[in-house]
Amino acid sequence: MSLEKENFLRTKLITYLQRLDPSTSPQWGKMSVQQMVEHYGGDAVRNANGRLKMEKIITPPENLDRMREFMMSDKPFKENTKNPLMGEEPLPLRYKTVQAAIGALQQELIYFFEAFEKNPLLITRNPFFGDLNFEQNVQLLYKHAMHHLRQFGVVPLSS
Repeated sequence: MSLEKENFLRTKLITYLQRLDPSTSPQWGKMSVQQMVEHYGGDAVRNANGRLKMEKIITPPENLDRMREFMMSDKPFKENTKNPLMGEEPLPLRYKTVQAAIGALQQELIYFFEAFEKNPLLITRNPFFGDLNFEQNVQLLYKHAMHHLRQFGVVPLSS
């Protein structure tokens, strides 16, 4: 288990997002800073913490081991990685401000850690990577966060 990645999600990610100028243009993709925060918090973190339940695993069973191997590696997501569950255009904004979106993301992260503290054997279903435990979810959330921080030119310093 990477305590460094867990610590980043617990204590550093929100700070990086709060420092990010909301008008920053993405280096790839179509999402604004706020759309990215809402996607990450409202989709990725809510899926990891069990609030956004996904019944179906869309990755073919014969590809799941390879997908998980990639997920657990330090290889980053490629720029412009397409998410088949998202449309070509970003979703309308859910919150009035980027700060409100960051606040909602922070609450979802808190809930994520609380859910696994209450039930350390909790498994959540990710539509791409299958059924994940705490360690796997931390790895995926970290990898996903790094992808979106890089998208907006943020390169977090090592702990």
